[in-house]
Amino acid sequence: MAGSVQSTPGFALTPSATKATLPSNYITDFNFLNQYLPDTYEEEFERYGNRSVASFLRAVGAEMPSNSDLIKWAEHGRLHTQYTGIAPTGAASSGVQTFDIGSGTCVFRVGQTVILSSATEATNAKTQKGIITALPAADQFTVAFYDAAASAGFGTGLSDIVAFVYGSEFKKGSNGMSGSLEAEPNIFENTPIIIKDKYEVSGSDMAQIGWVEVSTENGATGYLWYIKSEHETRLRFEDYLEMSMIEAVPADATSAASSAAGDLGNKGSEGMFYTIENRGNVWGGGNPDALSDFDAIIARLDKQGSIQENVLFINRQFSFDIDDMLAAQNSYGAGGTSYGLFDNDEQMALNLGFSGFKRGYEFYKTDWKYLNDATLRGGLAADKVNGVLVPAGSMTVYDQVMGKNARRPFLHVRYRASETEDRRYKTWVVGSAGGAANSDLDAMQVHFLSERALCTMGANNFFLFKD
Repeated sequence: MAGSVQSTPGFALTPSATKATLPSNYITDFNFLNQYLPDTYEEEFERYGNRSVASFLRAVGAEMPSNSDLIKWAEHGRLHTQYTGIAPTGAASSGVQTFDIGSGTCVFRVGQTVILSSATEATNAKTQKGIITALPAADQFTVAFYDAAASAGFGTGLSDIVAFVYGSEFKKGSNGMSGSLEAEPNIFENTPIIIKDKYEVSGSDMAQIGWVEVSTENGATGYLWYIKSEHETRLRFEDYLEMSMIEAVPADATSAASSAAGDLGNKGSEGMFYTIENRGNVWGGGNPDALSDFDAIIARLDKQGSIQENVLFINRQFSFDIDDMLAAQNSYGAGGTSYGLFDNDEQMALNLGFSGFKRGYEFYKTDWKYLNDATLRGGLAADKVNGVLVPAGSMTVYDQVMGKNARRPFLHVRYRASETEDRRYKTWVVGSAGGAANSDLDAMQVHFLSERALCTMGANNFFLFKD
């Protein structure tokens, strides 16, 4: 019978952080009137391991300066145009039919040859080819079919026709192509946000020695408790820098956040999740755990940028689902004897995990701690994100600051900086304690600040996996 993880005892979600120094932070049960003293461990035990989650952007992105409140860039548009959902304007006459694209201006030109086909199998229209003979209106084009009986399949009542240009044809001695096409600009933008934090300790508490030897992930050690609190504030701020770039959303013009009084009336920014949900690809309804699911993902990638190498940053369950999917492809997997192309023996531990696979494209997977952490995304039940597919490499964009084309990673952070001010990661000390002597405050305040935005370029190549 299958078991389950019991809910009690559970896991702590707020293990240590408080807004003030409280007696509960320290051992207070030493009674020197008692002749029996406890045996104490001076070092803290790292029961949660490395608690920081900031690693994703360092692995896949880069950081570069910006000196504006607005970051803009241009990306390549489609080279070819396809119209969908177009319909005949009336009955065909002598093998000639006029079609309406619905809205906008038709970019097809007289003399170009086109393919027309029904978008669904419900109709009996066959795929046919013809030549454009006229543009009777801005949103219409007239086609003369090469097949004498072709227009009969494109009668009135249809509204699901697809059309695209495959070439052109002109008679001998005729004039050239009428009109020309201008490249369509695809301009995207993002705005940096200011991220702040602060740690404060009084001068008296800085002089208070403790019996616990504290230590943090970045190597700070000592018997002064404020050292631990200050360094944890620093680590927490560094996590905020990454999470803000991933989770940020722009504020609606009429939202309460945008119109809030005081310092809170800000406009937000476009984080990675928001950008992928609006300009990328989203998989929903559970994890893709079969090759047919990944075939559907690959089919979508074929329609996008077709980046050959991709990295999957996923939570633990998604990683297990991929391992099980790949193991099932091995003829010996059902028997449990092997998962990969290696010889098993009684002296070797069985490797039940995969680092990647190739099916049309190359996919490499890695666990993303942010999606597993119970105090962060790993603790959410609604709108749960199970992973993200990030294309590897870089792309060419027009950088308006540099004034030329430049190679940029698909994901990179732009931070505010100039010759006199660098706001990538600012920290300064205020007060009259801890070496500071710039105010009459009997305390030490450590301030943290950064101003940055994430540029998600080529978002059409990303995939977001949600429940």
